[in-house]
Amino acid sequence: MTTIDPRYRAEPTDSARAGLRDWLALGVLMLPVLLTSIDNTVLSFALPQVSTALHPTGEQLLWLVDIYPLMLAGLLIAMGSIGDRVGRRKLLLIGAVGFGIASVCAAYSPSAETLFASRALLGVFGATLMPSTLSLIRNIFTHREDRRLAVATWASAFAGGAALGPVVGGWLLEHFWWGSVFLINVPIIAIFLVAAVFLLPESRDPRPGRIDLPSIFLSMTAMLPFVVGIKQVAEHGFSDLALLGFSTGIISGVLFVRRQKRLVDPMVDMSLFSDRIFSGAIVANLLSLMGYAGFVFFAAQFLQLVAGLSPMAAATVLLPGLVVTVIAGFAAVRLVRIFPARVLVAGSFGLSASGYAIAAFLGTPTTWTIMVAFTVMGLGIGLAETLTNDLMLSSVPPYKAGAASAISETAYEVGAVLGTAVLGSILTSAYRSHLTVPAVARWGGGDSSFETLGSTVEYAGNYPNMVGEELVRSAHAAFELGVQLTSATAIVVAVAAAVVSWRTLKDA
Repeated sequence: MTTIDPRYRAEPTDSARAGLRDWLALGVLMLPVLLTSIDNTVLSFALPQVSTALHPTGEQLLWLVDIYPLMLAGLLIAMGSIGDRVGRRKLLLIGAVGFGIASVCAAYSPSAETLFASRALLGVFGATLMPSTLSLIRNIFTHREDRRLAVATWASAFAGGAALGPVVGGWLLEHFWWGSVFLINVPIIAIFLVAAVFLLPESRDPRPGRIDLPSIFLSMTAMLPFVVGIKQVAEHGFSDLALLGFSTGIISGVLFVRRQKRLVDPMVDMSLFSDRIFSGAIVANLLSLMGYAGFVFFAAQFLQLVAGLSPMAAATVLLPGLVVTVIAGFAAVRLVRIFPARVLVAGSFGLSASGYAIAAFLGTPTTWTIMVAFTVMGLGIGLAETLTNDLMLSSVPPYKAGAASAISETAYEVGAVLGTAVLGSILTSAYRSHLTVPAVARWGGGDSSFETLGSTVEYAGNYPNMVGEELVRSAHAAFELGVQLTSATAIVVAVAAAVVSWRTLKDA
């Protein structure tokens, strides 16, 4: 297979080591990383309150979670390309302001539709933040050892932020209303804007091309219809709308790739994918986050609505997994000096598969099995994220850092979208098909009352007798079975990631 020019991977022997200002700049860059990753999962723990306050349908509930990473994934490549051209720091500052405004809109949403629109805007502005952070790291830290540590910090903040989202959300939900999980973004953004002006250097591609609007359109029409198709299959089987979504996504994806190959200055340099290590790292990223996002989606609801924990107590159950994820990310920097990256990455997905197996096969899920499963899974995710991102960045020259970073983060967000869309849809389908509703309760409520576990439990409160108790028992049993089926599916995803890593990272 063709490989990228070897000079792309070569490290200058006289690269200067990072100074204090560089490490302070890294600290500033971690703020938008934490914000965007926390917002990927912070809504999960607010779903029960959102369900009772805004009364979304089951499909709307999935979309409220998915629209944010979907917009991120659809625009990351475009925003990475724009950042290479107009300046990465400038794009960071613009995106941070927009992210703050969208956060306020989400916090005070009066309906599910308004919250959906606000989450979409958060995704748009989040897409301006992420490519700039990793590409600035590539340009600030020129020494390989410094950059590996910086990437470990970035990956730990990204993966840790996704796990921290439920913890932050749990604490806020204990003391405030559900909109506070978005409002917390505002003071962090204010701090970031001030610090970024003084500490972050500007960088851009020295040979920028024009911004290609058709490519941006094709990237979006490749993503959005495809996810719609997945959700339609989960809701209604292979309907005409599902087939239309799949065909539109595939056609747009093919046209996007063909257009990039023809353009003199493409939005995505397709030659990057000719390198096995780059491509393997990207696919591994996508698959790892697919299982992770699906797990967080059902764990947050299980711990609150089935186990009966408060939001903060439920978040605390996931805290060991958060700590392990961060530790594993930094441990990867030392382990890769001893063991081949191929062994570590493939092994990390073996650990993730073990975590899912705990939730799937150790009987009816409990608080303890969820905690242990998430901890084991976090160990694998922490190792994988640091190593795959470092391998990806090392495969490209500094002036391609923005485009490569955008591709990496797109894979991350596509994985998050597919995790909720595919695994969340499996959970929803299993729950609905195994839920038994007493005739009296079904006569009194419409189908929307039983769309989600949260709405079913709320509706059961209308029957403070055996009818309500029977409905809650059935809902809990159906959801527990859905958790097991979803976890079993995630095992397949993790094993696939291990196989891809082992085959493609042979020379890493």
